[in-house]
Amino acid sequence: MQLPLYAGLIAAIFHVITGPDHLAAITPFAIESKKKAWKVGLFWGLGHLIGMLFIGVLFILFKDFIPIEKISKYSEQLVGVVLIFIGLWAFYQIFSKNKNHKHLHVHSEESPVIHTHNHDHSHIKNHQHIHVDSVKKNYFSSFTVGVLHGLAGIAHFILFIPILGFTDKSDAVQYIIGFAIGTVLAMTVYALTIGRIASLANQEHNEDFYKGIRLAGGIFAIIIGIYWLFSN
Repeated sequence: MQLPLYAGLIAAIFHVITGPDHLAAITPFAIESKKKAWKVGLFWGLGHLIGMLFIGVLFILFKDFIPIEKISKYSEQLVGVVLIFIGLWAFYQIFSKNKNHKHLHVHSEESPVIHTHNHDHSHIKNHQHIHVDSVKKNYFSSFTVGVLHGLAGIAHFILFIPILGFTDKSDAVQYIIGFAIGTVLAMTVYALTIGRIASLANQEHNEDFYKGIRLAGGIFAIIIGIYWLFSN
């Protein structure tokens, strides 16, 4: 019977998709990463597991010496601050610079002629290199935020209460494995979906829609961040 495995999988999926702070943190990164957005979700999931593991080890080994509850509470507040900064970063990405790479040139040898042309090949390669670097930074940022989410909230331990009811250690191991898989899978699928929508909007040159979803992602992060900051 693999019921513990599936139970852990389902518990993790619901934990991830019902956490507005989880979704708000990933959405702006996924939109900017487009086709590579699934990696954003993957790195967040891995970071989340590492954060939960770390706070769990602290709780088990040093619960009588370290104020784990206070650490968790301040981590929750820090999550709110980070979400606000992520939203502001999304706005910066939208409004910071004009990303149109065409230039106007006027030639007036006999009669004025105005035409446009793109950057040369070397500049395009440099631009692509910069874009790849920014996407990699999105992966690192999502991983870091995932770790922070894992550290935040003693409530995470409630999700592992079913382990106490297992008489067989292999069932407990299955539940933990299922939970790990579900955490990574849920956020990877969510980020992939958001990235696909952003990519399609960009490919169709629907600038208003693309800009709209980027703005929505930033606003979503800021609103949830403010709520998280003051509710904890």
